[in-house]
Amino acid sequence: MQPGLSTHVFLQQRLHPGLLDALRNSGARTIELFAARHHFDYTDRAQLREIASWFRDTGTAATLHQPIFTREQSENWSRHVSATLSLIAPEKTHRIDAMDEVKRALESAEQIPITAITLHLGLKDDPWNTRALENSLTAIEHLKAFAHPLGVKVLLENLQNEVTTPEHLLEILHVGHFSNVGITLDVGHAHLSDTGLDHAFELLKPRIAELHLHDNHGLKDEHLWPGSGSIDWTNLAKLTASLPAQVPGILEIAYDLNETADSATAKATAAFDQQLRLTEQLGA
Repeated sequence: MQPGLSTHVFLQQRLHPGLLDALRNSGARTIELFAARHHFDYTDRAQLREIASWFRDTGTAATLHQPIFTREQSENWSRHVSATLSLIAPEKTHRIDAMDEVKRALESAEQIPITAITLHLGLKDDPWNTRALENSLTAIEHLKAFAHPLGVKVLLENLQNEVTTPEHLLEILHVGHFSNVGITLDVGHAHLSDTGLDHAFELLKPRIAELHLHDNHGLKDEHLWPGSGSIDWTNLAKLTASLPAQVPGILEIAYDLNETADSATAKATAAFDQQLRLTEQLGA
């Protein structure tokens, strides 16, 4: 598993090379760009050039997290804003708006060497039904066709809703014949689910192309640093040991922990060191 970090930890700030340096200095070899206009503005040509230049100069790998805030939300963003952008919203106009916003973010791959985009199918607590399946198939097909020429692989994330349980994700992939669509397994979300992390890993393992790593206490989605909650990280190390070495394990840490560049570097370094020790112990 390759060490990685999401810029989500700095979501309250405008992204710039200094913050990217802090993430890379921790040992991260892949950085997930969290697409939000107030943070990483994928429509701002000047910021795009600056970020693209940094990735080219450092040789750091890049992945992308789809926008989860509408344009209006991001322009007036505060830490209390809840995500409402949904690719499978019941209203067709909302689905079209969401796909247009995701495509705008994907266009950043024309300059930044982005290899994959993580998609959210729905919002928290969305139900599973025929309409959710149909809207998911349409969204994936549409965005896959847009992403493929850019060299970007589409990944689906397990969320806290019925649409993205491991079983339903596999059904979506099977019904849509999406052989080249992968999974971003979110460890924190799986820990909160009724069936747990081991079950999610067992079902989704052949499709896992990226991991989101963060901790919680089993009650709510906290996005804490590993070891700060109740996830068994030794068990996770056993599970991930069988994944291809190039799969990035992205630390996706809460922005409201108010980390500085220095504290994020130090804590991420400690997390990567702990992962390495656990992996080495398994191989001993």
